[in-house]
Amino acid sequence: KMAPIRDMWKRTLGLLPVCGLLLILGCGYHFRADGNPEGIAIPTLAIPLMESTSSSLGFESDFTEVIRDAFIRHGNVPLVSVDKAAMVLIGRIQEIRTDPVTYDITEFSNLSRQTTDFYVTTDSRRLWVRLDASLIDRKTKRIIWEEKSMIDKARFLVTTDPLTNRHNQKKAIQEIAGRLVDRIYLSTMERF
Repeated sequence: KMAPIRDMWKRTLGLLPVCGLLLILGCGYHFRADGNPEGIAIPTLAIPLMESTSSSLGFESDFTEVIRDAFIRHGNVPLVSVDKAAMVLIGRIQEIRTDPVTYDITEFSNLSRQTTDFYVTTDSRRLWVRLDASLIDRKTKRIIWEEKSMIDKARFLVTTDPLTNRHNQKKAIQEIAGRLVDRIYLSTMERF
């Protein structure tokens, strides 16, 4: 009796990828391999340095570089200066913050006072980034798309070396930027 049920589940599970593909194609979404925007004409695009209202400064160029690289690698739209662009992609980092994730506790025994002290240090932190992004028609100032408060996070290790910590935090920023850039790129190039 188990064999017919197992066969039925195999047939059902075998149809899931096909159903998923039909669902994706049925909503009007389709993949673009040529790097041209879908549903909008973008003859030229400017991606100026991201602004930041966050108290943590210095990461704006990292985000801007990752965004520009994504459009250069995947897009077929020329990147130009703002004064020559038909469209401008504006990004604004609203908040960058870190929270401790894991701790290390070190025990110190003071034999002369016969006490034990504990020293707590942070082993890893979680970096949170919140940003706004929008695509604007430079001449008409019309907002083509806008997404506020995109949030992403990444964890990084903390050591006793400040330079290593800065490096680890920068890598976490780049990881976050890579994921947020995917959303920005799709919002710009895959209009459906």
